[in-house]
Amino acid sequence: MKLLAIESSGLVASAAVFADDTIVAEFTVNNKQTHSQTLLPMIDQVVTMSGIDLKEIDAIATTSGPGSFTGLRIGSATAKGLGLALDKPLIHIPTVDALACNLWGHQSLICPLMDARRQQTYTGIYELKNGALEILQQQCAVGINEIIAQINEIGRPVTFLGDGVAVFHDYIEENCTVAHDYAPAHMNKQRAGAVAWLGLQYAKEGKLETAAEHCPDYLRLSQAERERQEMLEKQNAGK
Repeated sequence: MKLLAIESSGLVASAAVFADDTIVAEFTVNNKQTHSQTLLPMIDQVVTMSGIDLKEIDAIATTSGPGSFTGLRIGSATAKGLGLALDKPLIHIPTVDALACNLWGHQSLICPLMDARRQQTYTGIYELKNGALEILQQQCAVGINEIIAQINEIGRPVTFLGDGVAVFHDYIEENCTVAHDYAPAHMNKQRAGAVAWLGLQYAKEGKLETAAEHCPDYLRLSQAERERQEMLEKQNAGK
């Protein structure tokens, strides 16, 4: 099976071509350039370097959220556009699940942390058991205090990864009561290779959708929507 994988849910932009159980080409950038500038050129590069024509791919795997609203929209629009143009199905990949796959083979619990601002994180809790990724806490948007409290309650060693580690490091050190460590630099950020691998598992399970059906999972309102909601609540309270 041949897949094109796209990751644009956070600061990292990444694209990969997967064929015959091999990451044939992968391009990952984490230099704060806007995805609207980098994503399509990166896709063009990995496709060209892989030697595989886009028409040959079987599906397009893309992170569906949560994550940056702008990044998800760019990735979604790119995947939908390619899917429609090539008449290929899309594979809807949960961002946090794909991030957890970076630590395949790890023995302790895995807790990805994405910075969601306002002391909140996009996160989940996972473990690798019998060759499969098991979800103990489905991806969610919660306060860092909530996920750390849940980890403490489980009471097992945990490894943290993601761009939220730098943001929440001090809180973790002060409040996480179980043994914990942090993924190294080559494993701690989103990458399209993990999206491609998880996409293959989903494809085998028949978890495909049309380009028209695809829609990101934001998990929470955007800042503009939250501010509008707060304003309406204040107006209603004043009546």
